[in-house]
Amino acid sequence: MPHNFLSINDLTGDELTMLLDWGDMYRAGQDSGRPLEGKSVAMLFEKPSLRTRVSFDIGVHELGGHPIYLGKTEIDMDGREPVEDIAAILEQWVSLIVARVNRHSSLERLANRASVPVINALSDVEHPCQALADMQTVRSQLGHLEGLKIAYVGAANNCALSLGLACAATGGQFTIASPEGYAFQAAEVASIASRGSAPHLTSNPHEAVDGADVLYTDAWTSMGEEAEADQRNSDFQGFQVNADLLAHAKPTALLMHPMPVHYGEEMPVGMLQHPQSVAYLQASNRLHAQKAVLRLLAAGE
Repeated sequence: MPHNFLSINDLTGDELTMLLDWGDMYRAGQDSGRPLEGKSVAMLFEKPSLRTRVSFDIGVHELGGHPIYLGKTEIDMDGREPVEDIAAILEQWVSLIVARVNRHSSLERLANRASVPVINALSDVEHPCQALADMQTVRSQLGHLEGLKIAYVGAANNCALSLGLACAATGGQFTIASPEGYAFQAAEVASIASRGSAPHLTSNPHEAVDGADVLYTDAWTSMGEEAEADQRNSDFQGFQVNADLLAHAKPTALLMHPMPVHYGEEMPVGMLQHPQSVAYLQASNRLHAQKAVLRLLAAGE
């Protein structure tokens, strides 16, 4: 049982499947007790959030715990005080730390110093909680995960890496189409391959989407990359996920996006309302997937 959840790689295949099962159980409204009864959870958010903040806050509450939100104005990591001092204080009061950070190294330092579990609520390297909700959504809609082709069109960012790891770990084939300069590096390819099938990399979106069971995209410019927006918008021309590109996937393919959408860039207006879109279900499942993670780490505290 993992002590921390900083990466999809912190989970074995069996643990990943168990979390998906628990997520389905929570979505169905089946009671599994209150594993956070009498416990407090610190929520450290360096970056703004809608889905992650609200779903973790509600999830902690519904599991019997007390969520404490600490934004950048309350805790300025390595500004007001070092990450290690923050961890040393919080571990005396809370049972879990949920952190949404600018740098993955901040998560690693929290986890190395704190005696309580740390959950990655987003870093510049991975977004594992999003990937759990994504895989829960795919399995609920298509009935299985093994053998599925998930095609990702866009930059090989944190969401792409976590999704690729989860896809490989559950027996799927991950394909990603990115412009030159925005693809996975060798270490990321090797990490995904270590969990199952090696990812297929291409610069041709139509090649990536051909025969796909899932078509996934994300913003061309993520938080913290705003200064690169003009260059990225130019580099990603031809990589928009629209109805024409979706038509190259299987007729039953799911259309996914972690949100928020930059309409007119990676998707045109109205695409989230496409009959094949499950983006709002993805967002809904964030609550259930995160409750599963909280339960797992609370048990292993």
